[in-house]
Order: sequence, then C-alpha cells, then structure tokens
Amino acid sequence: MPQRIKAPKQVPSFEYELFEGDPDLLRTVVATPTQTAPWIDPSSLKLKHRIGRGPFGDIWLATHHQSGFDFQEYHEVAVKMLHPLKQEHMQKFIDKFEKLFLKCRELPGVCWLHGVSVVNGKISIAMRFYEGSVGDQMAQSKGGKLSLPDILRYGSQLAKGLIQLHSIGLLVLNMKPSNFLISDHDQLVLGDFGIPYLLLGIPLSDSDMALRLGTPNYMAPEQWDPEVRGPLSLETDVWGFGCSVVEMLTGVQPWFGKSSEEIYHSVVVRKEKPHVPSGLPPAVEHVINGCFEYDLRNRPLVSDLLLVFESSQHAIHGDGGWVGLGSRPIKEKSVGNGYTTWYLSKDHLQVGDTVRSRSLLNARRPHTVDVREGTIVGLDGDADKNSFALVKVPGMHNALRVQESTLERVTFGFAVGDWVRLKQETNTHSSVGILHAVQRDGAVSVGFLGLETLWVGKAYQLQMAEPYYVGQFVRLKPNVVTPRFEWPRKSGGTWCSGRISEILPNGCLVVEFPGRFVLGNEPNSFLADPNEVESVSFDTCPGIVEKYHHVEDFHWAVRPLAIAFGLFTAVKLTISMGRGISARLKKNRPNGQDSGGRKSGWRRIFRDASSTTK
Repeated sequence: MPQRIKAPKQVPSFEYELFEGDPDLLRTVVATPTQTAPWIDPSSLKLKHRIGRGPFGDIWLATHHQSGFDFQEYHEVAVKMLHPLKQEHMQKFIDKFEKLFLKCRELPGVCWLHGVSVVNGKISIAMRFYEGSVGDQMAQSKGGKLSLPDILRYGSQLAKGLIQLHSIGLLVLNMKPSNFLISDHDQLVLGDFGIPYLLLGIPLSDSDMALRLGTPNYMAPEQWDPEVRGPLSLETDVWGFGCSVVEMLTGVQPWFGKSSEEIYHSVVVRKEKPHVPSGLPPAVEHVINGCFEYDLRNRPLVSDLLLVFESSQHAIHGDGGWVGLGSRPIKEKSVGNGYTTWYLSKDHLQVGDTVRSRSLLNARRPHTVDVREGTIVGLDGDADKNSFALVKVPGMHNALRVQESTLERVTFGFAVGDWVRLKQETNTHSSVGILHAVQRDGAVSVGFLGLETLWVGKAYQLQMAEPYYVGQFVRLKPNVVTPRFEWPRKSGGTWCSGRISEILPNGCLVVEFPGRFVLGNEPNSFLADPNEVESVSFDTCPGIVEKYHHVEDFHWAVRPLAIAFGLFTAVKLTISMGRGISARLKKNRPNGQDSGGRKSGWRRIFRDASSTTK
C-alpha cells in the first residue's frame, strides 16, 4: 500500500563552498534542506506501543528516525493511526494534509507535526510527543476538576490556538480535554489539528461515523449529519469549547453515561444543553451559556471567548461579589427578537454602509418598517452597548437616530439572513439557502442543504429567493416527483400541506402536518428541501374547494367537525321540513275527517307541490 500512494517529491541535499575570510581556504558544506513536504518514509517510523484510542483511530508511541548527509536524529513521536480508508480516499486525505502541513507548523498554539505516512495500510500522522494533557491533569486533581484560575488561563490559550487554526481554514471538530496537550512550559496546544475536517467528503467504513464527525459528548447539533443539519462553521468549535470548559469546571463529562443515540436525542431532538455551574464570573457564565445556542449563528465567536477569559483571569470573589473583571461589559443573552448579542456583534457598521431595519429571526418581514433602506452618515455611542447610528433615508430631510442592533447591513442588495438562490442550478446540493456572511467586497458565505460546510463565492452568483418563515404553510411543487426527504400523502394520493416549525441554518425546513391524524409513534414531522416546496395560503388557493382543503391543513379535526356539522345540519333540515309538512296537514284537514279524508289531504298536498314545480 505505501508504494501505491503518491508521495510528495523531496528536495535533495546539495553541496556549496563556504567562504570564511580566506579565498584559498574554502570549506565544502553539504546542505540538507528544511522539510517542506509532509511525507515520511514508513521504514523510518518504529512503533512501540499504543497509548490511546479515539473515534478516528489509535494513538501509538513511536520513534521517528531522520537522517541526512551529516546527521542522524531520533525523535520520540506520537502517531495517530486512522481507521482504514480505500486507496483513492487515502490519497485524497494526504493531498489535503500536504496543503496545510507547513501552515500548521507556523502555529504555536497547535501541536508540532512531523509528517504523514502509511503504516500497515493505514494513514499515520506523526506529531511531537507531549507528556501530558488537560485531561491528565483533571484525572490527577481532586474531584477530577481544575481550579478556576487554571481554567481561565487554559481557556485563553485554547481560544488563541483555535483562532490560529481557523485562520488557515481548518476546524477542529473534536474538542475535548484529552486533546488539549500541555507543553514543557505549561502551555496548552491543540493536539487535534482538524482530522475530522480533513475527513469531510471521504466515505468512512463505520456507518455510525458517516453521520457524525467528532466525539458525541462534545458535538454540536450540526455535527450530527452535517449535510442536513449543518453547515459546520467556526461556531461549531465554540460548542466543543463550551463542553470542554464545563467538564473542567465540574469534573464530569457532558452527557456522561449516555449512549450516542441518547446524546443525539438530547442535543438534536430535545435541544437540551449541558448544565453550566453557577458561581462563575458573570461574563464567563454568559459566554459559556452562549456556546450552547442551538442555532450556531447565535453563538459567540472565538474572539469573544478570548476577550472574556483574558479579562476574567484576575477576578476575585468576595463578599461584595466579583472584582477585577476588567472593563469589558457583560453581554446579555438576547435582545428579544430571536437574536443574541453575540449574533449582532459579528458585523460592525461603518459610515457609508447601506442599512435597513432588522426583522425577527426566521420570521416574516413586516410590510412596514422603521428604516426601509438608508445610508449611515454617523455613529454615536459606545461600541459595546447602546450604540446608535444616524441614517439618511431618501425622501426625509433629517437623518434618523436608530439603535444599531435594530439595523442590518445591505451589501450588493443582500443582508445576512436573506434567502438566496444560486443563479446556476446544481445537482450536488440545494440551490436555495440562507446567507451567513456578505463582505463589503462582495464575498459571500451561504448555508445550503446538502453541503457539510459553508458555500463560499461572490454576490453576483446569487439572486434573492422566496423567503420562508416559521408558521408558514408549504407543499411540494407540482414538478417534484421524488423529494429529497420523505413527505406524507393524503388518502387520495396527493401531497399533504404542512406548517414550518423550524428553519435550520442551512435552510433545511422542519415541517409539521397538523392536518394529519397519527397514532402512536408514527412521525408527523418531516424535513424539506426549500428548493422543492412552495408556500400555501388562502390567496394562492384558486377556488372554494381548494380553500376548504387548506382549512383542513390547520388541524386534523377540521374534516370530522365538517362532517358532523353537515350531518347535524341535514338532521335539523329534515326535522324542520317534517314539522312544516305536519303543520300543513293539520291546516288542510276538516274536523272529524276520516282516514279517507286524510288520504285525499295527502293527495292535495302532493298535487299542490307538483303544480308549484311546474
């Protein structure tokens, strides 16, 4: 197998003459170039024994033998041996690793990489061996937890390492204390530089791992089946950061004792969050709680984590509360419109920006807004709280003074949170998604159903799409024969109409069907591709029958009630008609008339009725 993998070309050694002052005494020196390619000859790695096991493979202690023209070196290394991959997938992984190898070596907060090889038919990544980890320190501490000063210090170092790794386009996706290694100088470094991220797009032999990438106890909701519940983003690592800090604080692993399936139902289905202990500095408690926002867009950035942890390192708790917290204000969790202040702080408005009033998250945009669209001509107030913008709106003489949190920037006609469509359709993923970022130079990031990570492109590749919102009724488009997800049908075979109950960050719709009567554990909530559905309302229903069918979509009891009301009306009408007929009989019957007279009375009534119809 190693011979079949395409190894990067190594730069050969070369000789040169070294001038040391006397031109007649030149010294010949052999130069061995610095390692620029990651490939390691498998024969130079000598495995000793296994020292660990993770979700992606085993970790071995080994010796890496490096030699040149004038040196011999032996390094003790840790080798991460991944689970077996097919040959073509192994080459794909190694190609990804090669592109990031030198970049990772420049990051002081990330473990030092020696290179990659294939040993015993498995990809093996060699890295510097570190004596201990944060997980080891916790195991040796009383109660399995660390002191608050150590947590704040390690948390700051961890945030710095994350920022460094994110700067080269990598996500860790496997945040946990055992992966936070401790150097000889008691500095924390990331022991996992993003192996799950490099495995994206590569089929895994384990069917369970194909649906998630990471360690279940520390995984964000979007990590479980990221093509459907994604996208994976920088904020995905923020969730893992929060889980790791909670474990350092309590000494107990999040969701300890639960199986992967139970954790999935807790995190994804029931939207439960790890418990954050009380008694922390307020800013730390707020930011850790923010790490567990279900919608990744509402979580803080890693830079927010760094600022809070650094500013709280000298905090002291006394009778009067916490002191020494620094000057950074505490951000409240929510501003009341579905957004957290972490969401709102991700884009700083500038003079000259085009802005408009911000609508509620995943809600229908109102027809009347305070600022339909205008230009910022001035900023007023503190940048961290209660900041205002002066907005010049066309047609108005004076600029409006509006709170920044109520405004959103519009660039090239788009604002973060807009529903967008790719101008060029694709079969690899949905063409309709949600805009996550739009830069002032036109660069955009979009979450699309079917993509594990954010789609990155330019604004000119997008166009506005029909927006969807929670509470809206939708049905499959007429041209959709085989939808991406299961979709229920009515008794007559036509597709049901359902109501959107949730919108995931990539635009995937969670649709409930209140018009269906279900028994037991039969599902009544389904996923939907926004590119395959259309909105349904009384305005879009052309006739009375269609409008009535839409009424049935609101609740399964509508039809039984309609049938019961129809039967009740029919009975009432029958009784009313019977009383009318009886009254006419009595009116037309002479006193003392026998049965024969009564028969003639009936004949007269029917004769009158027939003459009336004529």
